[in-house]
Amino acid sequence: MKKIMLVGRSGAGKTTLTQALKGKKITYHKTQYINHYDVIIDTPGEYAENKTLARALVIYSYEADVVGLLMSATEDYSLYSPNIVSMATRDVIGIVTQIDRPEARCDLAAMRLELCGCKRIFYVSSITGEGVGDILEYLREDGDVLPWEQAQEEGTE
Repeated sequence: MKKIMLVGRSGAGKTTLTQALKGKKITYHKTQYINHYDVIIDTPGEYAENKTLARALVIYSYEADVVGLLMSATEDYSLYSPNIVSMATRDVIGIVTQIDRPEARCDLAAMRLELCGCKRIFYVSSITGEGVGDILEYLREDGDVLPWEQAQEEGTE
């Protein structure tokens, strides 16, 4: 599985998406520091919101295969500069989160991620699970067995 680093402002859903990608129960947990899991790097929103702390994101991005820029579908503005993806040395994908919220504006969030330079955009609700499998499929490498495939194989035996 490719390693992904999740970046976004506080409340964008990075930790919740991390829990959903790992198949864990969703619980609120404020990320205080960079959490480095086996294939996920979960970063605090303050690192994206503060120019001085943002330098750490650059360093940690070298440990990832893919950088995921998260944008909540309920955001009023974008933290990301136009065409910021062109500065990355890794694949960068856009992830629109909180698509299940009544006030969600998925089209606006996607437009902002496209303005950043994201060519591939995923739409996710970590609460309902919608779109989580699409990200896992994108991160899959040859030989990886995803959880639902393993359950299916075990059910046929």
